[in-house]
Amino acid sequence: MYLPPHFEVSDLSAIHQAMEAVGLANLVTWNGTELLSTPLPLILVRDEGEFGTLYGHLAKANPQASAPVVGEALALFSGVDAYITPSWYATKQETGKVVPTWNYETIHAYGMPEFFQDEVRLLDLVTLLTQHHEGKIGGEWQVSDAPDDFIRGQLRAIVGFRMAITRLQGKRKMSQNRPLADREGVAAGLRERGRDDVADYIPLSK
Repeated sequence: MYLPPHFEVSDLSAIHQAMEAVGLANLVTWNGTELLSTPLPLILVRDEGEFGTLYGHLAKANPQASAPVVGEALALFSGVDAYITPSWYATKQETGKVVPTWNYETIHAYGMPEFFQDEVRLLDLVTLLTQHHEGKIGGEWQVSDAPDDFIRGQLRAIVGFRMAITRLQGKRKMSQNRPLADREGVAAGLRERGRDDVADYIPLSK
C-alpha cells in the first residue's frame, strides 16, 4: 500500500481498534493463476501472536476455501470514508488551486492462512463470532438457540479460517496534508452533512 508518513497509523492499539470497528473485511489470496477475494466477517484476537490473529469462515463451496495459497494472504479492512469537495477549502478563495479528494481509513493485514473443517473448532469459531457481533448490537441470540442437528448441518457447509498476522499497515488519510484553515473547512463541511464519523478524524491543531 502507498503509505505517505503523514497518513500512516503506526500505533498497534489504534490499528486494532480500527479493525474491530469494521464489520466486514475482504480476504484476498493468490492461487498461482488468479486472485481470489471474499468479503468475510472477521474477528480479531488481539493477544494471539505479535500483531493479533484473525478468524472467520467461508462457504465450503467457495473455490477460495480449497484453492492453494501462494505467498501471503491479505485481509483488507475499509473504515470510514467520504468525498471531499474543494469548496470546503479556504485555499479555494485564496488561490483557486484546489482539486477534489477522498478521505478514508484502511488497514491491510498480511499472513499465511490456515483453513480447517474440524467440527469442534468450527463450533467454537461460530460461537465466538456470534457472541462478538450480537454483543455489538445488544442482541441476545446464541448458537445454542438453534437445533443441534441444524447447526451441525450448517457447520458441514463451511470451512474455518485462521490467519496469524505477520505484518500490518494502517492508513488514515484525513486531510493531514492540508493547511489548518482547509482542515477546519473540511471538518465543518462534513458535520453539516451528518458525517461526524469522518469529521472526528480531521486534525484541527497546528
